[in-house]
Amino acid sequence: MQLYQAPLRDMRFVLHELHRDDGFGGLARFEQFTPDLLDAVLEEAGRLASEVLLPINASGDIEGCRIENGVVRTPAGFREAYDRFREGGWCALAADPRYGGQGLPEAVNKLFEEMICAANVSFSLYPGLTRGATIAIEGYGTEDLKNAYLPKLVEGRWSGTMCLTEAQCGTDLGLLRTRAVPRQDGSYGVTGSKIFISAGEHDLTENIVHLVLARLPDAPAGVKGISMFLVPKYLPNADGSLGPSNGVSCANIEHKMGIKASATCQLDFDDSTGWLLGRPHKGMEAMFTMMNSERVSVGIQGLGLGEAAYQGAVAYARDRLQGRSLAGSRRPDLPADPIIVHPDVRRMLMTMRAYNEGCRAIAGWVARAIDAERHSADAETVRRAGDFVALMTPVVKALFTDLGFETANLGVQVYGGHGYIREHGMEQHVRDARIAMIYEGTNGIQALDLVGRKLGAHYGRYLRAFFHPVSNFIEANGQHPKLGGMVQALGQAFGALQLATATIARKGMKDPEEAGAAGTDYLRLIGLVAMGHVFAKAALIAVEKLEGGDPESPFYKAKLDTAAFFFDRILPGTMALFMAIKAGKESMMALDEAAF
Repeated sequence: MQLYQAPLRDMRFVLHELHRDDGFGGLARFEQFTPDLLDAVLEEAGRLASEVLLPINASGDIEGCRIENGVVRTPAGFREAYDRFREGGWCALAADPRYGGQGLPEAVNKLFEEMICAANVSFSLYPGLTRGATIAIEGYGTEDLKNAYLPKLVEGRWSGTMCLTEAQCGTDLGLLRTRAVPRQDGSYGVTGSKIFISAGEHDLTENIVHLVLARLPDAPAGVKGISMFLVPKYLPNADGSLGPSNGVSCANIEHKMGIKASATCQLDFDDSTGWLLGRPHKGMEAMFTMMNSERVSVGIQGLGLGEAAYQGAVAYARDRLQGRSLAGSRRPDLPADPIIVHPDVRRMLMTMRAYNEGCRAIAGWVARAIDAERHSADAETVRRAGDFVALMTPVVKALFTDLGFETANLGVQVYGGHGYIREHGMEQHVRDARIAMIYEGTNGIQALDLVGRKLGAHYGRYLRAFFHPVSNFIEANGQHPKLGGMVQALGQAFGALQLATATIARKGMKDPEEAGAAGTDYLRLIGLVAMGHVFAKAALIAVEKLEGGDPESPFYKAKLDTAAFFFDRILPGTMALFMAIKAGKESMMALDEAAF
């Protein structure tokens, strides 16, 4: 049986306490959203996750989606759950009020996304893809397109997708073949096939709005010849009602390792009417607006599944009786002690907890920067926030999904043989978590994006948005009477990161393969330093609260203990990452291809 209750106290800590000094808050747009109001939203979201979405997670995995005469049916209970989701206004939570949205901060929306992913990641993909589509249409659609499509998408009555991948091209979109032919009325006829389209066809909404990458007849070769088009499943009438079918059909659905209740479709476009989003041949620019938003959200999927796995593992470790404590029996009244007393079980549980709390804290930091980039009135804050988001987007996507998968695997290990059995629900988390490391750009691609694009951009300007606050914190708190050891350990890891950055910059300028060989290790290194920074900040707050006799001292004591575990057992891994980066590409590339 799967368990999940939203970790509301830690979410409130991240939202209200941890990042108050990051320079991204105080936005006039959100002044009306008081802490009490935001807390009430999170509490209601937690109930939705645990009471509506969690109960259909395991059953949805078993039943999966099915296709009947080109129509995809979602598992039992999904349509009713989606109706409740939509009627509750959850599709509109962070959307622009101009189109019917509630306009809440992204810092709240990301916590909401975590809850939905923890309870039912398959379900999360349906509204999640719609959110990404609305962002792209807002940024690149004409006013007519915005007014015609965004209100329905924000309401959740219509849904959205992103149609990039084709059979012959995934990451290398320069190879795509879908074409778009101009028509006299200003629309385009879009023809081609796409695969791996999440939520590409389903029975949850009246209409599905596809954002499709295609080539115009005069398009140059490669990625410089790609345009983006809005292609609805049904053409809307002038009054907004649904008109005729638009030549979009689902040829098949994929049979997958996980996320089985999410319809992953093969779509065919047969001279389907579409409208250009943005400029001709500039579709990659528009696509990345959507994809970068989705990459952060995919990272949140990893976090959500990690949290669900942790909660299930803790509950099992408290109940499962096996052996006696090495320090002497803890429960002599029972035939054996609960396995939570054993050091190695504690190692696994504390690792899971630290990963989840660390990722949640980083996500809160990045989400606040997203809000500042979009809504701050100060140009310098907008630039700094944008730099930080650009740098951290591949880190969030890859680090969170790597750690989410590791955490789900640890959850199975805590359960032992029972974790390998479907009825306990833990093995589903492993299967569901695995795809997040692949889609929206594999984690290896995220590493290449980080070292190949972000490190050298604007002469290293993106790095300064991260390095400066970390350096300033270390300088200000290195001699703290109680936390000096933690801060000094952070300083050592930060020093390794700086040296690794210089190493990659020096070697990569001469040989791009050197940067490629270092990418994955460097991404994990910068991610662990970021995690160390937020844990050190959290520990500083916890010490202050404990010294002041705060009535919630158990929470702050646990926060301090988790930070101590991170610094003792996880952060030292940064030294090994630095040594691997320093070793370079030689042994990685030395083996002759024929010898593999």
